[in-house]
Amino acid sequence: MTKKNKYAIGVDLGGTTIKLGIVTNSGRILKKISVRTQAEGGPKKVIGNIISGINELNAKSKYKIEGIGIGCPGVVTPGKGIVENPPNFPGWEKINIGKIIFQEFNRPVLVDNDANAAAIGELTFGSGKNYKSFIMITLGTGVGGGIVMNKKIYHGDFGAAGEIGHISIDYKGPKCNCGSYGCIEAYAGNQYLRHRVRHQLKKHPESKLWKIIGNDLSKVSPRNIQGAAESGDAFSKSVIDELGVYLGSAFASLVNVLDVSVFIIGGGIAGFGKPLFDSIKKTISRRVMAPIRPRVRVLPAKLKNDAGIKGASALVFHHN
Repeated sequence: MTKKNKYAIGVDLGGTTIKLGIVTNSGRILKKISVRTQAEGGPKKVIGNIISGINELNAKSKYKIEGIGIGCPGVVTPGKGIVENPPNFPGWEKINIGKIIFQEFNRPVLVDNDANAAAIGELTFGSGKNYKSFIMITLGTGVGGGIVMNKKIYHGDFGAAGEIGHISIDYKGPKCNCGSYGCIEAYAGNQYLRHRVRHQLKKHPESKLWKIIGNDLSKVSPRNIQGAAESGDAFSKSVIDELGVYLGSAFASLVNVLDVSVFIIGGGIAGFGKPLFDSIKKTISRRVMAPIRPRVRVLPAKLKNDAGIKGASALVFHHN
């Protein structure tokens, strides 16, 4: 007997682009579009753009939509659809985006933080399918995280749990945007990583990375570091290895505190692939309580570029 397809709309709210898609409960995207966020126009403008995006997406579709899932930056009050102070969205203090979208379309609306939505996406459609508990980390501009315990997102008291990027691994370490020091984001966030590599590269005139960037330090990027590492450049390999040590050190603390030993890693910097994952796993295994060591798993996220849309739609399917 074939399982009857169900359909949801997934909305991935980003600082510059809103991506929307119609997704089946098996994780297939049937149609997707993107519209400009226009965050500088304030909440009214952004929500207007989400509404017109949903209308455009759904215009000629014959699918019966079960609900609408929205993944967005900022703190989301669990179960209420209220978004607080999303970074890079001027004028948003506390906006009940769930209620506004529900009133417009009269379909269930599920809202969660974008990293939590990505974690639910991996649980429903991706690398987390076979695990009851895991921690999802997104390595991009910042370092986002979602904690899945017993197949549910752990939200904390106010919906702000899962800020893995702000675990400090050195209380005297580099200053982070959040105001603290030595946060994992201050080592692994895209800008911080580039800044550090530019600084270190000057001491390595022999590195193949110089040739790849054409001696232009502004061209240092994760992709170029990876290219140099793959061509055997010792300096670039050491950058990736060191990044794995930083991340693994933070993750070891999570393992010891939460007794969760599976990590799923996505986002642009996860493109470093096996060398990064091996370094993370080796570091965690060295630093956790002995009985846990054999259980540690570090896996790549499956959903890649469509993680936002699929994760947001999974909020609907996972809820039903």
